[in-house]
Amino acid sequence: MVSFVLGVEDLADARFAVSPLQEAVLSLRVLRDPGLSALHLPWRRSVLGRLGDLDTTLLMSLIGRRLALPDFLTPPPTVFAPAFEDELAAARRSRPDVVRRDLIGVHAPGPLPAALHAATGDDASAARLAEALCDQLLRYWRAAVEPVWPQMRLVLEADMTYRARRLAMGGARLLFSDMHPNLRWQDGVLTIDKTIGEHRVASSGRGLLLIPSVFAHQPAPRSARTSRRYSPTPAARWRPYGPDHPPPTRPLSPPWSANPRPNSSASWKSHWQRWN
Repeated sequence: MVSFVLGVEDLADARFAVSPLQEAVLSLRVLRDPGLSALHLPWRRSVLGRLGDLDTTLLMSLIGRRLALPDFLTPPPTVFAPAFEDELAAARRSRPDVVRRDLIGVHAPGPLPAALHAATGDDASAARLAEALCDQLLRYWRAAVEPVWPQMRLVLEADMTYRARRLAMGGARLLFSDMHPNLRWQDGVLTIDKTIGEHRVASSGRGLLLIPSVFAHQPAPRSARTSRRYSPTPAARWRPYGPDHPPPTRPLSPPWSANPRPNSSASWKSHWQRWN
């Protein structure tokens, strides 16, 4: 269980944003393991035909055993709708010690994949590895996600409109009430159940950043920062939780589904490398 204590100032500073970089990074899971979401299979099939000679070995090595991903490649957006290139530039500026920590943390307690061994070297080696990862992500973005990003963004913005309306009508309680069965809001504390490990963070005026995602895997916190990811996703993606944790009754479909459904509720989704 992970809990975030949010004060009046945090809720006053709550905001929404979209992140093309985060969508690209999160999509790597589906590309590697199609069994994660049958709903994304049409996208995956189309991407496999567009990747050409792009070697995804390095990018696939980013995914940990528990589907963890390095935090430095998903920096919180500083504006509502940043450009992919601007977000990638922020990732490129990550310090070598942060790159090393995140990559080791993703694969802990196991060893790093061979493709990432440079992270254990000196700072120059870790910096070169981070640069190579960002170069590969740029090529991957252009081939796999950018062609469908306009449609994806429409889905994400439709859900943000729905969430903003929920917030206006019933405050934080209504905003969080139908995001996911594992998410609870009570007495100023946002709690995510069924996480790996336990953590409690006092936000202390740092605000709350909500980022919708088509590709996010499951509810989980993102570091000690107060950003979260939730995902407008069809009910099918929640079936692994079983009958005791039913999916939302009004799911929102991704743009490549047969019947996309705008103006609907969404499920809370997020990831963080240590609790995902």
